[in-house]
Amino acid sequence: MFSGLLLNSVFVLAVTLIWFMMLYQSLLFYLGHRYCVKERRRKAAMPVPDQDLPGVTVLVPCHNEGRVIAHTVRALLGLDYPAGSIEFLLINDGSTDDTADSIRAATSDPRVRVLDVPVELAARGKSGALNYGLRFARNPILAIYDADNTPEPGALRPLVEELVRDSQLGAAIGMYRMINSRRNLFTRFLNIEGISFQWIVQAGRWMLLRFVSLPGTNFVIRRDLVEKLNGWDVSALTEDAELTLRIYQEGYFIKFVPNSVSWEQEPETLPVWFRQRNRWVRGSNYLIRRHALRLLHAKPRLVAWEMLYSLCLYYVFFFAVVISDLLFLGSLAGMIRITVPGPYTLVWLFAFLTFVMQIVVALAGEGEDSALNILLAMAMYFTYCQLWIPLVAKAFYDDFVARRPMKWAKTERFEVQ
Repeated sequence: MFSGLLLNSVFVLAVTLIWFMMLYQSLLFYLGHRYCVKERRRKAAMPVPDQDLPGVTVLVPCHNEGRVIAHTVRALLGLDYPAGSIEFLLINDGSTDDTADSIRAATSDPRVRVLDVPVELAARGKSGALNYGLRFARNPILAIYDADNTPEPGALRPLVEELVRDSQLGAAIGMYRMINSRRNLFTRFLNIEGISFQWIVQAGRWMLLRFVSLPGTNFVIRRDLVEKLNGWDVSALTEDAELTLRIYQEGYFIKFVPNSVSWEQEPETLPVWFRQRNRWVRGSNYLIRRHALRLLHAKPRLVAWEMLYSLCLYYVFFFAVVISDLLFLGSLAGMIRITVPGPYTLVWLFAFLTFVMQIVVALAGEGEDSALNILLAMAMYFTYCQLWIPLVAKAFYDDFVARRPMKWAKTERFEVQ
């Protein structure tokens, strides 16, 4: 049986860590919910007249997107934006399937151009494709969409209008929703995760700190800012998170606009999910190595610390869950005896119910609070959340132990239903 000062200290550390995360998330939940409900309910601000809207270049990186790209092109052409002020650059990044032919077959609209990335530059990742497309952009605002996206007609205009109204904004992001959320039990978990992250974390951080992280899609950014920052970092596996840090270090903000919605695919199988999330964690490892020390001294200080906390969140979550699991299983097996006094069963139960309640309220905001989703929210901690333990461990091993080279891994697409 294990006991003593060391074990009690580890236990107290785990409880403190978990409750710090819960209390901070509760603050973000409260602020984020207020913001999203207010934005969804308020009447639209005075729209910017068509003649005052800046030109927009839509960039869509495409690598072997033949399954989905025609559907995406049709959705992009349906965007509610002045026809003479928008162009679409479909960046064919070394595709070996019928991506380019599918684009040309989908439309003859002259605003749609296919850019074939030269062989010597092709298939090196999303950042490289975006940098190549940037060379051909004619307009002062860039809009980024992934090749599997179905933006709603009203997705683009509110994002651009935010940049017109506020010169401090370097970028504005909308919501992404999951188009294949009901494909199986696993995709339902991912849908719950995505909604919760946006309603709680993205919206809450905007209200608290005016800090929002770029997603991979459905956002607009000033072209001159991208050029000033020398484009996207081709070494970053998570180019969106990396660009976020440099935008804030340059003195600009990013705003979350929940009334802008685009629908996207998410992984439908565990192996596809594991590869995608492994890229995310390894991308975060790259940012920790490159930016962590700089953020310790960056200003504004609260935003800098939030960015640093965001980079380390995978590992904060990892250690909190692992320690919690080990203590729970050890106590259950009689191998561990905690002598620190306290109503820990009730404390754990309260934390769990708080976790579930926040998710359910976020789901209700999107009309997704079905009985099944509520049950899945209750099961998430014991199932889906535990999948992150081997995922984070492998990413740590790949980067800091084996030092394996980082390579962009494209997320597999599925047939559009």
